[in-house]
Amino acid sequence: MPEHMKPLPPDVDVGQLPTLAQLGVKEQLIDQRTAFPFSGGESHGLGRLRQYLWETDNVFIYKETRNGLLGSDYSTKFSPWLAHGCLSPRHIHAEVRRYEKERQANQSTYWVLFEMIWRDYFKFVCMKFGDRVFYPSGIMGKKICWKKDHLMFQKWKEGRTGMPFVDANMRELQETGWMSNRGRQNVASFLVKDMGLDWRLGAEWFESQLLDHDVCSNYGNWNYAAGIGNDPRENRKFNMVKQAFDYDPKGDFVRCWVPELAGLKEAMIHTPWKLTGSQLSSAGVVLGDTYPNPILVAPEWGRHQHKGVQRKGPAFKGPRQRGIDFYFKSPPKM
Repeated sequence: MPEHMKPLPPDVDVGQLPTLAQLGVKEQLIDQRTAFPFSGGESHGLGRLRQYLWETDNVFIYKETRNGLLGSDYSTKFSPWLAHGCLSPRHIHAEVRRYEKERQANQSTYWVLFEMIWRDYFKFVCMKFGDRVFYPSGIMGKKICWKKDHLMFQKWKEGRTGMPFVDANMRELQETGWMSNRGRQNVASFLVKDMGLDWRLGAEWFESQLLDHDVCSNYGNWNYAAGIGNDPRENRKFNMVKQAFDYDPKGDFVRCWVPELAGLKEAMIHTPWKLTGSQLSSAGVVLGDTYPNPILVAPEWGRHQHKGVQRKGPAFKGPRQRGIDFYFKSPPKM
């Protein structure tokens, strides 16, 4: 790829690009909490690729950081530029291979390319199954009685479910157009497996909000989350409480996006409904008033809720090892 293009002939009047204000678009202020503080366009995309690989070597630790929630460097953040055609997947592949050759290859560099393969895989899925990816029954043709409770859906999309880990992710999406991969998996599982709502509501909301929306990746992943797509392990769902303790052990992510719970210490923030009245009042929290009561409490959450109860002794630091991310629930009614 050349570093510079040849200039236009001198007699060509290129004019000026109109500003957003001239087009009647109100300029949006960037939320300083965003994990995607970047600009669009090819130059910025190439700059991010150069920074992530060659300037910081972050690609070398990608596998260890990819499930992060805060900050711009826990993952590559290439997806918005890929979705809009500003970065070529072949160019990313070539640069990662060059990095492996000139510096070092490890599981992290492999994993970046593996995630790129997933992106291609969903494109092939959509090529094979066509518009079945949009059907309620998905590419597998499973007929499931999805609910369409729009009041409950409103609570989910606005981050008012009473489940702090879900609410934090949904608020981040609405405010910034970004959500981590870990967050996307969890909120999708919560919508379809806990709330039982039509997965298409979630897919369409993501489509309207995500900076990196890609039709094949979005609808392919929602098929997967709803159990009607490419997943040989049927009827699995994420345990929201365990996920919160595993990936946000000190509650920093929830504290960032759900400030009304900021007074709750450490992991207590993940299960406010389990706390005593004095614990809540000392943090300025009134359930049902300053923060909603949970719209549901799944039975499997009880296996991990004790981790969020503060006891005498050292503060909870999160589990030393992560177990399975999900459990297998009873088959849905057909």
